[in-house]
Amino acid sequence: MSPATAKSTEEVHSIVVSKGVNDEVEVDYRDTSGDPSFLGDGDLLIEVGWSSLNYKDAMALRGDRGVVRIWPLIPGIDAVGTVIESRNERFGRGDEVVVNGAGLGESRHGGYTQRLWVDSASTLHIPFNFSAEQVGALGTAGYTAALSVDALVRQKVKPEDGEILVTGATGGVGSIALHLLHRLGYTTVAVTGRRELHEGYLRGLGASEIRDRDEFSGPGRPLQKARWAGVVDSVGSHTLVNALAQTKWGGVVTACGLAQGPDLPATVLPFILRGVHLMGINSVDAPHDQRRRAWALLSETLDTEVLDAMTQVVELAEVAQAGADLMASKLHGRTAVRVR
Repeated sequence: MSPATAKSTEEVHSIVVSKGVNDEVEVDYRDTSGDPSFLGDGDLLIEVGWSSLNYKDAMALRGDRGVVRIWPLIPGIDAVGTVIESRNERFGRGDEVVVNGAGLGESRHGGYTQRLWVDSASTLHIPFNFSAEQVGALGTAGYTAALSVDALVRQKVKPEDGEILVTGATGGVGSIALHLLHRLGYTTVAVTGRRELHEGYLRGLGASEIRDRDEFSGPGRPLQKARWAGVVDSVGSHTLVNALAQTKWGGVVTACGLAQGPDLPATVLPFILRGVHLMGINSVDAPHDQRRRAWALLSETLDTEVLDAMTQVVELAEVAQAGADLMASKLHGRTAVRVR
């Protein structure tokens, strides 16, 4: 990948990932305001103020074909901004809104640009008690964490049922999930590969115990000692399989990521002998009511001081380097991207 270097923050209007010579991936800083093809389509035109940096964004910035579906592409799976033109009666000029997923930054241009048409069906007004920056900081990771926690609650997993395991705990999904679960009264156990570095951070989010990633990342027995009433997993592969094998009778496991891999080398034993429920969390295509419930949960439960403490802010011109740092496991918590 050969990223261009912007001379100043003010010169960066959009970040565009494209194919260069010999299909080499290039990251360019451009002024796309004069090219309507970069505005996308939809029934709401928004002026984007904030986005965020998620694992998918970091993959897109390096040109990963599993994320990038069109060339060229403006990455950014989140867009937080102000409506400047509306063709939907639910929204008016000046409304502050958020869009998460819905193809942004994958199959259509995303939030790393100053103006963007979006689909109102996937758009929500931002919660009254959050600033636009805080909504950007939460981004898809926070929204996905809320979808996962909401799934546990709706499946009637109660705090008195037992401990909740959270894998990938220093990442965006894991961090927000730990905090939400703690605020709701659950006892949580966090899994991380950087225990020595981040134990204080994870305990500050409510984790009662820290487990090492190596305990979960290798092949294990089909059924293991039952411990977890529920699981929030963002890792996949053997980590998810071992979490399933350790889940108690009737427990609920949510799966939203594949940081370790998309494979599931498991058996059916946890499902037919312990009645374990495995629930997939699809934040990209979630219908409006699920999006609304997730953001309501964040609004009602999250401590914004905790969010602010775990958030770093980067400028649009700094996103490519931040994405490389995220892929190298140099970042934790949340990264908000200031677009304007």
